[in-house]
Amino acid sequence: MTENDGQDRLFGPNPSGLDESPHGMMVLVIVGMIVGMIVGMIVGLLSGMFGIGGGMVIVPVLVWLGLSQRHAAATSMLAIVPTSISGVISYATCGNVDWLAALLLFCGMFVGGQIGSWLLSRLPELVLRWIFVVFLVFVVFNQISFVPSRDQHIAMSALTGVCLVLLGVVIGILAGLLGIGGGALAVPALSMLFGASDLIARGTSLLAMFPNSITTSVANLKRRLVHVKAALIIGLVAAVTAPFGTWIAGAVSPRVGSILFACYLCVLLVRSMFVAVKATRSAHTGQVSA
Repeated sequence: MTENDGQDRLFGPNPSGLDESPHGMMVLVIVGMIVGMIVGMIVGLLSGMFGIGGGMVIVPVLVWLGLSQRHAAATSMLAIVPTSISGVISYATCGNVDWLAALLLFCGMFVGGQIGSWLLSRLPELVLRWIFVVFLVFVVFNQISFVPSRDQHIAMSALTGVCLVLLGVVIGILAGLLGIGGGALAVPALSMLFGASDLIARGTSLLAMFPNSITTSVANLKRRLVHVKAALIIGLVAAVTAPFGTWIAGAVSPRVGSILFACYLCVLLVRSMFVAVKATRSAHTGQVSA
């Protein structure tokens, strides 16, 4: 059986170690739907609060449920589509979206997303796990060391436009590779490098990741990497809860928002590092045995 066989299974293509009996599959379906709804609610709140797609929550949970890192990343990207739409609407109604900056960012993310999707189908699982860990460390450091202003806007110029496109390429590659929307990198970058307020950075990030999530998901679907059912359950529930997260983001100060985001990322970092170390040891043991 190849890696792409078994697309109708609950947790993705050919997950290892799952009970394939009728009773076992029924349990998996029930558990998967419950967990999907819970994850969707959490992702929606985080998306609205921090301007992220929620991939940093979705990917570890899907890996825990049985997906490979590769298929979890691809499934997460599709789930981000409805989540980001809901978040954008919430931020846009309050005037916290820079439409031109989002367009330029997306142009770069479109190119980068295709590169990331291509890399996703080719890099080893172990490499993908450690890239995810390194990415989390970088974002945690940024959140702790920088506090954005709530009164600043992006001063647009030709140089700023070029830099936004280049930033989009980098974000798109990481988004396609890790199954994240890219907000965890876009939000601090828009604030630190381009002077956007924390709320404008979040709203602009969500707007840019919406079309990028679609184009990258199309590429992933063509490569048969996506579990559509899981993505829809998580994404649709997240879309319902995202506006509440946006309300919380506006109610707390930028410093509190940064601390909350950093705490949330630290929890994910510990979990992701544990999984990566365990996978590394297993791979090393397998090589020694061979």
